[in-house]
Amino acid sequence: MARERDRRRAPTEHPSTRLANGMLATVEPDRFRDGASVLIVDGTPQSHVDLDDPGYLAFEYVRRIGHGIDLVAEEGEPITAVHLGGGAFTLPRYVEATRPGSRQQVVEIDGELVAFVREQLPLPRGASIRVRHGDAREVLAKLPPGLHGAVDVVVVDVFSGARTPAHVTSVEFYELVAGLLSPRGLVAVNVADGAGLAFARSQAATLRQVFGEVAIVADPQMLKARRFGNVVAFAAPSGPSSALPRLLDRLPRLVASDPVPAKVVAGAELVQFVAGAPVATDATAVPSPTPARTVFAVSRRESDER
Repeated sequence: MARERDRRRAPTEHPSTRLANGMLATVEPDRFRDGASVLIVDGTPQSHVDLDDPGYLAFEYVRRIGHGIDLVAEEGEPITAVHLGGGAFTLPRYVEATRPGSRQQVVEIDGELVAFVREQLPLPRGASIRVRHGDAREVLAKLPPGLHGAVDVVVVDVFSGARTPAHVTSVEFYELVAGLLSPRGLVAVNVADGAGLAFARSQAATLRQVFGEVAIVADPQMLKARRFGNVVAFAAPSGPSSALPRLLDRLPRLVASDPVPAKVVAGAELVQFVAGAPVATDATAVPSPTPARTVFAVSRRESDER
C-alpha cells in the first residue's frame, strides 16, 4: 500500500513525500531559473529538471553524460536507452527532447518516488519512456530479450541516499550491462568519490576488465584528489563500431568549454590513473564513500553563484 504524502512539510511548503525507506523526498523550485526544480532526497540533491527546457542540464556530471549521449549517434537520431536509476528523469527527458522518438527504459527501485515525481514533474506526453520498478541489477537481468545487443546508451546512476550500493559496481554487474549494448553502444557511469579517488580508480579498473574501451571525465581539482565530487566514466565494447573513438574526438572540447571545465582521461593517461587499483567483484565490491553533508551545501551554493 502506497504511503500517504507527508503532510508535515517545512514552513516553505515545498511538496514532499516520505519514501518506503524512510527518506524524505522534496521538490524545491530553482531560485535562479524560472520553471526549474530540484529533487532532494534525504538532504541530497538528486536531480534538476526544467520542464520548459528539458534540454538544459544543470548538474555538472549530468551535463557530461549528456555530451556522451549527444555523440553516440547523429544529431537528432532516435536511440534506445536504458537508465538505471530514475530520480526525476532528467536524462530521459533530455533524450526525448534532443532525440524525439527514442525508446527508453528507466529502472527505479522506489515506486513511491516515481509516483511523486510523476505528480510534481510530469513526463512529456507521448514520450516512449517505460518505467520498471525494482532493484537495478535484478531488473537488468530480466529485461526483454529484444533489448540484448540493441541498446545504444546505458546510464548507471544508482544511489541509495548519497551512496552507490556495492552490488551495482562489480564485474558481474557490468557484464550484465555489456550484454545489452549494441556494437556502437556506450555506458555512462556516475561515480561519486573523494580524496584519493580510490573508489573511482577501482571503478575504472573494473570497467576496463569488462569493456575494451574506457575514458573518464572530471574537473581538474577532483583529479588532483582535492575534493569530493563526481567522476563520469564512459565505457564501450572494442571493435570497428566502438563509441569511444568518436567520443574522444569531440568530448575534450565540449567538457573544456562547460561552465565548470573538465578534463577527459583516456589511453595511457587512464592506465596511469588506474595504477594497479583493484577490480571489484561481487565478493570484494564496496559502496561508494559517504560524503560529508557540507559537500552538497557547497555544491548548491557554487551552482547558485553561477
